[in-house]
Amino acid sequence: MKHKIFDYYIFIDFSENLIGYNIISNEKMFELLPKITKFAHYKTLRNKKSYIRSIKKIIDKGKITSYFVKYKIRKMRNNLDVYMDVFEFIKKNNNCIIFVSVDDSQYVTFKKRVNIFDGKDVIVKKESELVKGTPEYKVSLVLDSLLNIERLKRCRR
Repeated sequence: MKHKIFDYYIFIDFSENLIGYNIISNEKMFELLPKITKFAHYKTLRNKKSYIRSIKKIIDKGKITSYFVKYKIRKMRNNLDVYMDVFEFIKKNNNCIIFVSVDDSQYVTFKKRVNIFDGKDVIVKKESELVKGTPEYKVSLVLDSLLNIERLKRCRR
């Protein structure tokens, strides 16, 4: 992806029965990057338990979620709720250039439900299209981690 400056970045991801999104402004994204250097893609990890423990501490101590304009995690059956929040945000900020990353498995559904993109001011990419090491990829790992923390918390209940 040719690097373009966006006003907002939106990440939509899911983990088993949960779906979530976060929205971050360009300024906050680059403030956040130094705080998330230890984040990794959950599926690729060997020692998932210790990763989750250490990442939870980083999230709490660094107040990571405070960098987001909006952030929400819902059960998968409420995916329309997530899509509508994103749609409303894009509609309200129609004078902005917005980057949206959507989990590969949700991409087609998202494009059908939220059909407002002209391809000029709103760029929608599959998560698999994010280039490893880019700011977009790194920030997408935050949502991946938050979803896995929430999923594991709900399993223990």
